[in-house]
Amino acid sequence: MAVVLFAGIPVADYAAALAWYERLLGSPPTFIPNDTEAVWELAEHRYVYIEHRPGHAGHAMHTVFVDDLDTRVAGIADRGLGPRSRETYSNGVRKVTYQDPDGNEIGFGGAPL
Repeated sequence: MAVVLFAGIPVADYAAALAWYERLLGSPPTFIPNDTEAVWELAEHRYVYIEHRPGHAGHAMHTVFVDDLDTRVAGIADRGLGPRSRETYSNGVRKVTYQDPDGNEIGFGGAPL
């Protein structure tokens, strides 16, 4: 079974969110389908997108598990963003969570050290 994932993040201020997610993800969007959406491909067939939906902004919660968590977090810090929280679970799995200007949460998880 082929799987393609689009994980949506509703935002109130599209321009501010676009700039913030470019810093978080380290690149401009992969494509912009219309005036209210921007899409980043994180891995083959796995996308995250922002959409101007003011009435729904601030409620998204996504976690992306990566194999290079420390490198990812360092790159995000170099672009001027700091995490809202850092967690290490009892099994050693780590999670670093960021919060966009609307309050949406996007976390990056990584395997135990």
